[in-house]
Amino acid sequence: MERNIAAIATPPGKGGVAIIRISGKNPLEIAAKMFTPVGKTKVENFEPYRMYPGQIDGGGFSDYGLCVYFRAPASYTGEDIVEFQCHGGESVARGILKQTFRLGASPAGRGEFTKRAFLNGKLSLAATEGVADMINGESEAEVKAGYLLYSEKLTNKVRDLQSQLKTMLAGIDVSVDYPEEDIEEEHVEELIPQLQKLSGAISALTASYAVGKKIKSGVTVAICGKPNTGKSSLLNRLLGYDKAIVSNIAGTTRDAVEGTLEIDGRKFNLYDTAGVRESGDMIESIGIERAQSIIRAADVAVFVADYSGVSDEEDARVLEMIADKPLIKVFNKIDLTRDETETDADVHTSAITGEGIEKLKALLYEKGFGARGEDAAFLIEERHFEALKRAQDSLQKAIGACRAAQPLDLIGIDVKEAWDALGEITGETATEAILEEIFSKFCVGK
Repeated sequence: MERNIAAIATPPGKGGVAIIRISGKNPLEIAAKMFTPVGKTKVENFEPYRMYPGQIDGGGFSDYGLCVYFRAPASYTGEDIVEFQCHGGESVARGILKQTFRLGASPAGRGEFTKRAFLNGKLSLAATEGVADMINGESEAEVKAGYLLYSEKLTNKVRDLQSQLKTMLAGIDVSVDYPEEDIEEEHVEELIPQLQKLSGAISALTASYAVGKKIKSGVTVAICGKPNTGKSSLLNRLLGYDKAIVSNIAGTTRDAVEGTLEIDGRKFNLYDTAGVRESGDMIESIGIERAQSIIRAADVAVFVADYSGVSDEEDARVLEMIADKPLIKVFNKIDLTRDETETDADVHTSAITGEGIEKLKALLYEKGFGARGEDAAFLIEERHFEALKRAQDSLQKAIGACRAAQPLDLIGIDVKEAWDALGEITGETATEAILEEIFSKFCVGK
């Protein structure tokens, strides 16, 4: 790319330092016109990857800061890059950026630096999405998953699958091009176990999406039960602050109250739902309907009861709604009674004293993710999941075609479709529409 682009790479607002980034054919020429280094070294003679202090020209003002030069191709974008580090006032950063525009740079679009890294072969398309996941990650686990994507873990696996498919296609082409050798039938028989092996490898990747999706979006937890069992108090205790209004008046919670909790680096979206009961109050009834909707969509249900009464029809109605979900039965307000023998609860809690809360968190993690283990490279992007499913479907079609003794050239079409679907993950077959969608999610400056 010939054009120099520039943008502020740090978030808007006041801060200690702001970074202005320029990338393209000759950003050093722009830097030479607006940076006066301390000492005798000229900007044109800067050593790459070394910080130089000096005066930065912001047009109507000057700032004392730093300049660093990254030489292509050993840079983020694969092009020459210059970065200015200045004081972090908004006016300072904007003034220096405008000066780069006056000297010939163009404003960078959303994600344009990372897009150039992809187009210049520095990152696969999947790795660029890992960058976005790290930037936008709201939990430690999401940042870790994004980093594994950024470090090409998924790309390397997918490229290995593509390599095997490419070898398979080469063999098919040979058999089709030389029919006189009469090896087509034998070749078809050999293809079936190879295709099955590849299909199994893709299945293993897609299976990890169940966990990966929850890492990215969080585990949805519905706290449900009859009114006045302490659901709101329990939510507040889990979050560590007062999010929900607490009252001893049944029906206080009219709408779902939500909050986010991180357990061992993984995100849980907690919903304190209105107590499910028959109600003549129109507003409360709407809240109950919303509660029922949230309960049905939840990944995990926390059913809360207390010492004040035995199970009844209202409890039975709630338990019926969550019968197909991972369930944690909580006996709350244990501080008001020490009798734990007459309940079948998984955990006894007190939102007042905090008793049982850590055990409840451990149960939430277990129900949401299973046993704790080492971090793995999970599939976290729906786009990758859909591409893998299409590749899987094509391989299954190819296996069916082999068993039906269809011509090799038709089988080759299915195999090529599988290769193309995988190429959408690495970027080899991604359309311009896919690229635009991905990079539109980035901020300007990255």
